[in-house]
Amino acid sequence: MRAAVYRRFGAPEVVQVEDVAIPTPGPDEVLIRVHASTVSAADHRTRSGEIPKGLRLLAGFSIGFLRPRRPVLGMDAAGIVEAVGSRVTRFRPGDEVIAMLGARFGGHAEYALISQNGGIAAKPANLGFADAVSVVFGGITALAFLNRVCTGPGNRVLVNGASGAVGSAAVQLAKHRGAHVTAVTSAAHRDLVLGLGADEVIDYAVSDFAANGELYDVIVDCVGNAPFERAAASVRPGGALLLVVSDRKGLFGAARQSRASGKVVSVASVPYTPESMAALSRLAGSGVIRPVIDRTYPLADIVDAHRYVDAGHKAGSVILTLA
Repeated sequence: MRAAVYRRFGAPEVVQVEDVAIPTPGPDEVLIRVHASTVSAADHRTRSGEIPKGLRLLAGFSIGFLRPRRPVLGMDAAGIVEAVGSRVTRFRPGDEVIAMLGARFGGHAEYALISQNGGIAAKPANLGFADAVSVVFGGITALAFLNRVCTGPGNRVLVNGASGAVGSAAVQLAKHRGAHVTAVTSAAHRDLVLGLGADEVIDYAVSDFAANGELYDVIVDCVGNAPFERAAASVRPGGALLLVVSDRKGLFGAARQSRASGKVVSVASVPYTPESMAALSRLAGSGVIRPVIDRTYPLADIVDAHRYVDAGHKAGSVILTLA
């Protein structure tokens, strides 16, 4: 099979398309014929080695120290079940599925493996493979974080980095739950986030949301530039700061900050379960979370896809097609 392989950390050019062996499913595994995946910020950080401050050593156990542990990136996939292991009961060949592969990666290949007990669910029937996979990485992350707090009518939610994969999903979910949503993004993406349901937009190049005196019930930081020290004063007493991207200080200080401030500070990892993926599939299928696709690249143009993501200005998802 063809796969985008990288054997050292570095610039986009370290990724090359190669022929590699098709993986064989174990007893509890599902082999997916991948039609589409995304090139995400997580792929960028893993490939480049640009891990949040203080977390490189910890991340090394997962991604590798001197060279990549898993040479095929891609945290998500949408495709058709090709084969299943002897103990698999939830899926059968021919099923159309979406999958969150997580830290195992492997989505940037024509075939990918995942446990039937992992982040896999039926694809929304009304969405094509590219549209379906576009909601997986951002949608499952936004859903997990927002499920940790109460967001509903009367709540004010601010999403920092509202036009990215996670941010665009968070805007839609918070609005669906009845919250008043403030989106922080660039002027170029103002119309996009308003179309997703944002009630107001802050252009980060013009105004600092953390210095304007406004208070929010929930702040969702999808960028990594709004740690507790900067953003806590903008959170109402009893409110929540959801740090989707955080460094070592934020990761290990969240519990202490929560106790001292009386505000929820959440940085916990996101579980990828069949139940959470099924919930995401239902939300996407019903139109609560709509696909936001910036650009689409064939596998042969994987280097260009990485270059674009590296620039840091994508809106929603960058799709990689493999079928």
